[in-house]
Amino acid sequence: QVQLVESGGGLVQAGGSLRLSCAASGRTLSSYVMGWFRQAPGKEREFVAAISGGGTITNYADSIKGRFTISRDNGKNTGYLQMNSLKLEDTAVYYCATKSGWDTTSDIRKYAYWGQGTQVTVSS
Repeated sequence: QVQLVESGGGLVQAGGSLRLSCAASGRTLSSYVMGWFRQAPGKEREFVAAISGGGTITNYADSIKGRFTISRDNGKNTGYLQMNSLKLEDTAVYYCATKSGWDTTSDIRKYAYWGQGTQVTVSS
């Protein structure tokens, strides 16, 4: 079992930045791919980014490519999502999730463990 807790969400103006954190416990995080997903009101949960266990392979959704950066510190058992140049459409609840294996897939069905989510609201 892996327990995940997100933090760092909040209210930010368009063009601003936030850094989300995902603290893991229960298992060594380096054994898992970590992904970030988001869900806006009335929409399905969607893939944002994923990073391999060793941190060398990343995968980004086209909508955030060049603005968001995923990273991880396995020594701290924590993952991060740096979000820059935020837009109104980035408003959502952001979730971190983990999966075994090496594939940094965007397929939400492959991720077994999920955090409770953190709200990100971008205002004009």
